[in-house]
Amino acid sequence: MATNGSSKPLMFLLTGFPGLENSHPWIAISISLMYLVAICGNCTILAIIQAEASLHKPMYLFLAMLAVTDLCLVATTLPTMLRLFWFNSRVVSFDACATQMFFIHSLSFMESGTLVAMAFDRFVAISNPLRYSLILTNSRIAKTGLAMVFRGAFFTLPTPILLRLLRYCRVNTLSHSFCVHQDMMKLACSDRRVNIIYGLFAVLATCGIDSLLILLSYVIIVKTVFNIASGEERLRALDTCVSHLCAVLIFYIPLIGLTIVHRFGEHASPLVHILMGFIYVLIPPMLNPIVYSIKITQIRQRILKRLQSSPALCAR
Repeated sequence: MATNGSSKPLMFLLTGFPGLENSHPWIAISISLMYLVAICGNCTILAIIQAEASLHKPMYLFLAMLAVTDLCLVATTLPTMLRLFWFNSRVVSFDACATQMFFIHSLSFMESGTLVAMAFDRFVAISNPLRYSLILTNSRIAKTGLAMVFRGAFFTLPTPILLRLLRYCRVNTLSHSFCVHQDMMKLACSDRRVNIIYGLFAVLATCGIDSLLILLSYVIIVKTVFNIASGEERLRALDTCVSHLCAVLIFYIPLIGLTIVHRFGEHASPLVHILMGFIYVLIPPMLNPIVYSIKITQIRQRILKRLQSSPALCAR
């Protein structure tokens, strides 16, 4: 592999579906449709929340943060994926790869933090409803959003720096059609223990702590719900948490799966790595708006109202 006289390589090669190069255009159509669903779904959520004053509440503002994060993740991975599958362009420079890696991991940490904030929102709404609007003010919500952005960037910033300090082997083919820290790090010939330790620390300090906080929130929520006398009220309270629980599972299951594949799947089929990568970057942005549109009555009603009004406007 060519180098520029330093420890970092000039380029990496992205991986599509080995052996299925002739089918890449069809795969590209499927991926493009998934991206289109993700973009349209999240933009619809944002447009409805922005247009409806009745939705300018903490729960929906946190949902808007989640939609923005998903849109940013889509924008980060879209160029390399579509370029690879539409035009078979596999080459990506080290700097471009490191930049994409920084944004993918930063946005993942931001999304994890947003899910914690949404869990806290449900905790306050169910455990202390009378003080809900006093605790979750617009100012605190804005500060929470800024804190999530800062935290994601802070914990991810050292990774591209550490990657530059490594020396790389001749093999420069990545396992995915996008760049992540675990994948880039594996191509190094030099000692990568610092990268491994810091990567584990960053994940535990963000997603690890976040998952524990979400679990703690739901333990308290369940305890509170079971103290409610009416069975109907219990179901109503728990129903407000279903969409958030789905979003948590949609985010954490692919994250854990990708981590396990990179940590223990060295001898696994390349197809496993590729599919887990697709699930990790495509499924959460695509499914989150669908889940919230189905489960949250206010959003579902406004989407149906807009769809019903569209033919009337066209008829005019």
